[in-house]
Amino acid sequence: MKLADVAEAITSRFGGGVTERAEFRGELTLSLQPEALHQVCEFCRDELGFDFLLDISSIDHFEYEPRYEIVYELYSLENGLHLRLKTTATEDHPEVRTVCDLWPTANWHEREAWDMMGLRFAGHPDLRRIIMWEGYPYHPLRKDFPLEGKFSDVPDVAFTEPAPLAGGPFVTAPVEGTTEVREPRARRAGELPPEQAFIAEP
Repeated sequence: MKLADVAEAITSRFGGGVTERAEFRGELTLSLQPEALHQVCEFCRDELGFDFLLDISSIDHFEYEPRYEIVYELYSLENGLHLRLKTTATEDHPEVRTVCDLWPTANWHEREAWDMMGLRFAGHPDLRRIIMWEGYPYHPLRKDFPLEGKFSDVPDVAFTEPAPLAGGPFVTAPVEGTTEVREPRARRAGELPPEQAFIAEP
């Protein structure tokens, strides 16, 4: 079996559930409708031999919709093939169905995506934080979360305070304009003149 056969099998079976196909340097990526994700994953595992879930990651397309993209890296140990599946979730409904029932290793991957990005996975058996503590009110990998952090206080558990970045580094928002225009969050107004905006203090 080759990747071309995998792509043909999935697109033939699920039709409109596959919204895009991309091939680059021998890698195959299929973009899926969120409602088709679980069925496609089950088909890949049971009928195409993708028995190993390598990773689940997520991307925040801040200020665009759908805001979130969830990426699944699958591997077939028998055939030596790598397949990437992608789906999306909106800012108003950042949720997709869990794949823990297909690959138990998805458990911790999905917990990390919840903890860091705020994505929910319907049907997950134990969706709780895995890095930050329970009760922490933010999701630090979202692009609207500043690098300097935010104040938080969970009594008897932990607290955080902002850490000034002295002019850099920066997080950019995908909007028009220069870096100075795109990134107002990491530098407070008036702290540094524009010509020093990208130079961190020693």
